Amino acid sequence: MHRAFCPCMPVILLLAAAPAWGLELKASGHDSRIDLLWKGTQGRYHVYRSDKAEGPFERLTHEPWRLAVYSDFLGENGGTYFYRITSLDTQGVESTPSNTVSASSYAMTDEQLLTSVQEATLRYFTEYAHPVSALARERLGSGDTCTSGGSGFGIMALLVGVERGFVARQFAVDRLLTMVRFLDTCTARYHGAWSHWFNGATGETIPFSQYDDGGDLVETAYLVQGLLTARRYFDRDDPAESEIRETVTRLWEQVEWDWYLGKPPGRQLYWHWSPRYEWKMNHRIGGHFNECLIVYLLALASPTHPIPRECYYEGWVGGDGCEYANGNTYYGHKLWVGWPYGGPLFFTHYSFLGFDPQGKRDRFCNYFENSRNWTLINRAHCAANLGSHKGYSELCWGLTASDTPGGYQAHDPRNDNGTISPTAAISAMPYTPQESMATLRHLYHTYGRRLWGPFGFKDAFNLDKNWFADSYLAIDQGPIVVMIENHRTGLCWRFFMSNPEINPMLDRIGWTRE
Repeated sequence: MHRAFCPCMPVILLLAAAPAWGLELKASGHDSRIDLLWKGTQGRYHVYRSDKAEGPFERLTHEPWRLAVYSDFLGENGGTYFYRITSLDTQGVESTPSNTVSASSYAMTDEQLLTSVQEATLRYFTEYAHPVSALARERLGSGDTCTSGGSGFGIMALLVGVERGFVARQFAVDRLLTMVRFLDTCTARYHGAWSHWFNGATGETIPFSQYDDGGDLVETAYLVQGLLTARRYFDRDDPAESEIRETVTRLWEQVEWDWYLGKPPGRQLYWHWSPRYEWKMNHRIGGHFNECLIVYLLALASPTHPIPRECYYEGWVGGDGCEYANGNTYYGHKLWVGWPYGGPLFFTHYSFLGFDPQGKRDRFCNYFENSRNWTLINRAHCAANLGSHKGYSELCWGLTASDTPGGYQAHDPRNDNGTISPTAAISAMPYTPQESMATLRHLYHTYGRRLWGPFGFKDAFNLDKNWFADSYLAIDQGPIVVMIENHRTGLCWRFFMSNPEINPMLDRIGWTRE
């Protein structure tokens, strides 16, 4: 375990200092909605709207609103509306209103709408970042509980924000400096690996389950994937960006991937290690295709603690590959590797946010084509709708892991309870651009009044139960921003793949490029 002194207090004072009540309310028009942003801590507010500058103003918030962003989904275009907000003190007394602002909704092209969705979704990682560490909270309402993997996704989303002009480069540099300093000096690490959850104010590990109170190698890999992408993106010769690169390199080199082969070391990585319970979780990674490919690729690429090249086929694939390979055709689409009918769609997202699968294959398949067919199988299953779920069609599809009416679950064609998760189809956009765009528009325009909120699409919905989630999860929001951008420009693929450790690793384990 590694943990150094954590100089958090100055950061708390810096990030939590509230501006005077000027709020600087701003409004921006989008397709079918108007978004409001203002400066403020996470206090309590009321939002008001009128169709006339002079009022009267109608209150939109039934309960005090606790965010500094609000999205008014109108469901129509062409209208101009006026807004103002108030704050509430501890006794619930409202302040005088803020300045009045206005905006108009308007029909957007596909490209405009993609930009709009990315901008709104990124706010989860900018407006809702932890005020001390700037890292990603696990979900809306999780307080100090931050997630290592979701933070890695958020880092990549932040780079997209710079490229798209949603945030200034200096803003992103300052945020990332706060993150990497906190990861370096405050968070508990276990042979270089981070825990799944940690306290965003202190860095202390928050157990994910009874025996999972130590290093989580999979979540660590997602975080490192984001850090390495940022290391290449922030390439300017100035002190701040140099510090980012140096700190990321140190963090990357301190992860003891080879430790997680167990004691004595074998050929297969373990997901968890705890100083209290050691290998009690006994969760080996590999043997069938899932979300963990990036773990092996990074472990093999490590410049300081690499695992043997044989671990790719003996550990990740699991020997002869009988369970890893598939080779069957479902709904007319061949699946080379993966579960029958494919598993949850996040299996095809998380490892490929930075790692570019285009034209790359091992002895089993081209992983871009496999992910494309996996997605098309998922879509075809929902269109066939053998379970008679409400709303399912060629436009309403997407089974992955998300919240459901009964709690967080993973969904796929063999475990389908009628829950659709917007992140599933939208994050598949590099593989199925036309199908994913059509579904994005369908979900947005058909269900937007209940499915859209301050950070974009909410986590999931189930029409059988007439249920729409109120939740946002970092691991579902991040891939939306990143994979839309990989479809549009390949941004995160390009910068992650430019790390000098990656392509030699692929050559060493026998991957080819088509």
